[in-house]
Amino acid sequence: QVQLVESGGGLVQAGGSLRLSCAASGRTFSNYAMGWFRQAPGKEREFVAAVSGSGDNTYYGDSVKGRFTISRDNAKNTVSLQMNSLKPEDTAVYYCAAREGRYYYLYYTSYEYNYWGRGTQVTISS
Repeated sequence: QVQLVESGGGLVQAGGSLRLSCAASGRTFSNYAMGWFRQAPGKEREFVAAVSGSGDNTYYGDSVKGRFTISRDNAKNTVSLQMNSLKPEDTAVYYCAAREGRYYYLYYTSYEYNYWGRGTQVTISS
């Protein structure tokens, strides 16, 4: 069992930056691939970014590629999402997700994850 708690959301102007963090508790953190997803009102949950248990492999959704960076610190049991050049369309609730996987594997569909945080609101004003 893994518990996930997101933090770092808030309200920023377009063009600004935010850094989201997700703290994990439970079993060996490096056994888990991690992902960030987001969901805006009236829209389906969207893949944002993923990182393998090793931290060596990352993958991004097309809408955030080049602006967002996912990273993890296995010693601190945390995964972060650095978001730059934010746009109003980035407004959503952002969720951290985890699943056990091979050390160098990552996953980018929501149904592949079985642990989820409660989410943190990110609002970008124009």
